[in-house]
Amino acid sequence: MSTAVVTGGAKGLGAELCRRLAARGHDVVVADVDLDAAEGLAGEIDGAAQLLDVADAKACQALVDGLPDLALWVNNAGLLAVGPSWETDPDRRRLLFDVNVHGTMNGTAAALSRFIPAGRGHVLNIVSTAGIVPAPHETVYGATKHAALAYSVGTQMDLFIRGHKGVRVSALCPDGMWTPMLFELARDPDAWPSWSGGMMLPGEVADVAMKVIDRPRIVKVHPRWRSILRVGGAFPGAIAPLLPAIVKDAKRKQRKFAEREGL
Repeated sequence: MSTAVVTGGAKGLGAELCRRLAARGHDVVVADVDLDAAEGLAGEIDGAAQLLDVADAKACQALVDGLPDLALWVNNAGLLAVGPSWETDPDRRRLLFDVNVHGTMNGTAAALSRFIPAGRGHVLNIVSTAGIVPAPHETVYGATKHAALAYSVGTQMDLFIRGHKGVRVSALCPDGMWTPMLFELARDPDAWPSWSGGMMLPGEVADVAMKVIDRPRIVKVHPRWRSILRVGGAFPGAIAPLLPAIVKDAKRKQRKFAEREGL
């Protein structure tokens, strides 16, 4: 059996991925800063728990070095900040970049140090539709996700250029998803971008992620129709006049979701 590592694996999408990978027969490493939660899930799926701060490049490399049969690394750990960009304090900005950008880079680079010599392996980076188009009120988060997407795509191109055809890097860009980082924001008016296209459950995104694991894609946007966001990224001036209507509709969806969930 091969080993799969999922960062931020103890909760939300990460936990759903760990369950699905274990069901397929992988030896799953639940890597998370919350060791208690990681151990709980690892016990459920007969996996292994690993305390891991993805911002620590040496810790990511040490984990890889201890897994000789590593076949899949999923960079899922992430943090969110909402509100106008200038209201996000410097420490919070730095933390988002440390986890969302440097964490993605650290995990990818560490995994590739094993995959490239072996001639095979897959890195799946969980990005976001916020990496496709700059999202007002999730601006700092979007900046980190743009960086993560550029890094993922560029790294895959580097692999192609160097002839490492058996090693793949995929980026999955899901729309708004009901995960722990949103649990306290269902009534926060600054969190409306996460509801602009609807709100998905982690299990739905995990099912899509498994398809990408089976059939690597450089970039996969889910749901597919949200690929239209690329237009907004390319022509922001054309989208700006539509923002009042977009914000109003997203806040309506957010209120309905909160009411339905009893939040």
